[in-house]
Amino acid sequence: MHPAFSVIFLTTLIGAGQGLFLALYTAQVYSTVELLPVPPSHFYVQGSAIALALLIGGLVASFFHLGHPERAWRSAARWRTSWLSREVIVLPALMGAVAVYGVVHHLNLRLKDLGFATSVDGDLALVVGAAAVALAFLLFLCTGMIYACIKFLQEWASWLTVVNYTLFGLASGFLLATAYAAYQAPALVYFFGAWTVIITLAVWVTRAASLIRNRRLKYKSTIQTAIGVRHARIVQKSQGFMGGSFNTRDFFHGAAPWLFRSIKWVFLVLVFPVPLVLLFNGMVDRSVPMLSSAFVIQYLGLLAERWYFFAQANHPQNIYYQTIS
Repeated sequence: MHPAFSVIFLTTLIGAGQGLFLALYTAQVYSTVELLPVPPSHFYVQGSAIALALLIGGLVASFFHLGHPERAWRSAARWRTSWLSREVIVLPALMGAVAVYGVVHHLNLRLKDLGFATSVDGDLALVVGAAAVALAFLLFLCTGMIYACIKFLQEWASWLTVVNYTLFGLASGFLLATAYAAYQAPALVYFFGAWTVIITLAVWVTRAASLIRNRRLKYKSTIQTAIGVRHARIVQKSQGFMGGSFNTRDFFHGAAPWLFRSIKWVFLVLVFPVPLVLLFNGMVDRSVPMLSSAFVIQYLGLLAERWYFFAQANHPQNIYYQTIS
């Protein structure tokens, strides 16, 4: 498939935003049960603002993929059957929940202000945050299922697609939370850093599993089944057109074979070992520049990973258009 950079930025930005919010809420839960020191309220306020900015950035990026942006609202109409429509509904809902979560912390609102007295500090934020957590994981599911539900694109049609979308978002979000904590709440750096290592190693395993799976795929369609000729050896000499068309532009990445192969190793290096090395070094002295560099490098790797994810999917129609001349 042809990788659309608008969708690449959409999925990576909202993934990081979801992961960052989930990291913030996890820290609040741990501090509520006294497993972590309580950070200042502005830690959650500013962190929520950063997460919201990432979610908004992803939403804005998605508009560049639309031929008629003014009709974007129609994309939510098929929510009963379309994972894309569900994503369009859940993303703004999550943005609203994250914004409310930040406002609750900023104003220090409690459940007693609504007539429900409890002895738990930050009780209203915990309730609002729990709703946002559910929306965040639902958004991961919707985004991943947009691709996993397409059965004829065998590279995508796997439970690993949803798992990888979720874990990549969590890894980038927790890494960003580690860098943010080094600046605003140094006592939480090791907490976020440890979770970042665990999640990054987990997605390293699941992404490697998907690469191995896709390499071993046996395609259901072949050039023999496509044209109805059962000869053992058929060689295509032409794509059937004198020039390019929608088919050749939208269903094939068009990159040189050496570039396509190189991108895989680029993201495997930038997403996993390099950020982990920088993370370990940055955690020692809580270095904001080093931890921030780890996030930036990993994000660049995620852009390459998402490009490869789209480009690797081999649409069955490419059987007819695989040869230029």
